[in-house]
Amino acid sequence: MHSPAFLRVVDEAKTKTKEITIPQLKDRMTENPKLVFLDVREDNEWTAGHADGAAHLGKGILERDIETKYPDTTAEIVMYCGGGFRSALTCEVA
Repeated sequence: MHSPAFLRVVDEAKTKTKEITIPQLKDRMTENPKLVFLDVREDNEWTAGHADGAAHLGKGILERDIETKYPDTTAEIVMYCGGGFRSALTCEVA
């Protein structure tokens, strides 16, 4: 169970992001081969399994490493996690 303060932060972040479906993601990946599909879960979650075509940059290091790994600030980035909380929070950084 998440704390009310955390949920408020996530809800605020979600007002600034756009969620898409898997079919929409597939269409976007076809239309934009440079799209970055980014898994922001923890290392152990990534190792246990991840979506085809995804790259990994966990939320814990995203702020530190995203600019070096993905220097094109105009690149379209789609992020995902296990429940939608971390990905919403990371969208503000990218």
